[in-house]
Amino acid sequence: MPILRLNIYQPQAHYRIPFTYQRRHTYPIPPYSTVIGFLCNACGVDDQNNDLYKNVISKLKIAIAGKFKVKNTEMIWYRNLSKKAHEGSYGSIIVREKNGNICHIGGQAPMSIDVLEDVELNIYIYHDKEEQLKKLKNKLEDPVDRLQVLHLGRAEDWIVFQNEPKILLDEELICQRRDADYKLFFWIPNNIYKLNNAPDINFNDLEGNLYRLTTFSNIENYENHYNHTARRIYKTINAKLNDGKIFGYNLLIDKELNIPIFLGEFEESKES
Repeated sequence: MPILRLNIYQPQAHYRIPFTYQRRHTYPIPPYSTVIGFLCNACGVDDQNNDLYKNVISKLKIAIAGKFKVKNTEMIWYRNLSKKAHEGSYGSIIVREKNGNICHIGGQAPMSIDVLEDVELNIYIYHDKEEQLKKLKNKLEDPVDRLQVLHLGRAEDWIVFQNEPKILLDEELICQRRDADYKLFFWIPNNIYKLNNAPDINFNDLEGNLYRLTTFSNIENYENHYNHTARRIYKTINAKLNDGKIFGYNLLIDKELNIPIFLGEFEESKES
């Protein structure tokens, strides 16, 4: 049961919680859809009919854990190119001057955005065929086909691999009870993918705030426009955000880092 492990560092990151606007809140670790988007970017996948997407990425089971040093709230200007907003700001569509200065087209409004500093992530990726995991590992190590600079969250939230991506084999994983405060945040999905002898876990008994997280998506009417930035229809999964305190369970453990792995099973995700 090979699992690909990614150890990622980000100087700054923002993983936006949907439907937060005047103040844009962030999750403490990225949701599944953000990691899936990262993998698509690294592999150069801009077409969901791509063989790599259909045979590898769409079949993955993913676990996410991580921490950050501090959270800051930054004040920014949110700008848009709306004609209506422009007229509201300047009184006329042909005017761009305020107090003798030429200003931004459209409208602008002050906004707060939560930004995480010194983010460290442990991402685990499972595929039932080891050769497919190796293909993904090679793409991440040498991302010559990437669509953009590798990032997680906003386009400016660049990533650095703290260690080379590593495939963990059976002897590097263990199932055991380990009661601890891991000092990490974990996503614990309501449908944990069970590997071989991995124990059953009662989701309702686990501690954590409940979220409905986005996972995979379909691009609306993709066959008609082939625009990978068009409107997406996401599938979702229920998951708990655990703050690292886990007691009373047998867990699948990464022996080297001594932390549990909660692989999400997405085949039963619901469209949202």
